[in-house]
Amino acid sequence: MTETKNSRYILITGAAGGIGRATVQLFADKGWRVIGVDRAPFGEHFPPDGIFIQSDISDGENLQGIFAQTRDFTDRLHGLVNNAALQIAKPILETSSEEWDAVMASNLRSVFISAKLAYPLFKNAGGGAIVNVSSVHAVATSANIAAYAASKGGLLALTRAMAIEFAPDEIRVNAILPGAVDTPMLRAGLGRGHVEGGDILERLDNLARNTVNGRVGRPAEIAQAIYFLADNAQSSFMTGQALIVDGGATARLSTE
Repeated sequence: MTETKNSRYILITGAAGGIGRATVQLFADKGWRVIGVDRAPFGEHFPPDGIFIQSDISDGENLQGIFAQTRDFTDRLHGLVNNAALQIAKPILETSSEEWDAVMASNLRSVFISAKLAYPLFKNAGGGAIVNVSSVHAVATSANIAAYAASKGGLLALTRAMAIEFAPDEIRVNAILPGAVDTPMLRAGLGRGHVEGGDILERLDNLARNTVNGRVGRPAEIAQAIYFLADNAQSSFMTGQALIVDGGATARLSTE
């Protein structure tokens, strides 16, 4: 793609995972130039007019390096998707302080630091949108996932605070709360016994039965919701909000 004054740039963390990979592809298909970040390699087929940076965003020094590479690539950002996450599925009494801190560093502190580093690039662009990928665990959770749930709840509060403080510079900040989505992270959590049942497929089926739609989500469906929140043409009057995309799981009373 040829660089023009109308080119839009977006940085997406957790780019090599299920939701991240689908989001990278969607934004590229829509004409955005993508900076992807993940601790894991992306492999083939990263958009050729973008860049991929393999790095762990839980480390503050790494984030400084990520944004230095971003500034070498572009002097402006129109979007930031904070999607990278670490999930530990353990009872509270078995979760160590080190594990708790690792989850908070990956899921919450990284968003705080990334927003500050991205801010000058948003200013150069004349504004933009930040989408924080939270989780339904921020509003209703289950046993053995406390650190993850706490980090995603904190992310909702941070989203609201960022929306208020960044509004004067035309930077919108919203959160998306996915429910059960068939990703490597979900399957890894199921493999650790986070959801009761037999094998992985049986546990996925148990999750599906808890949604109104009767199935788990697809990464591409979450990517579409992220795009909606990031694109000013579609959601220009939304900021400080939490969009739940969970197949109706949180709409149903658990007592019925």
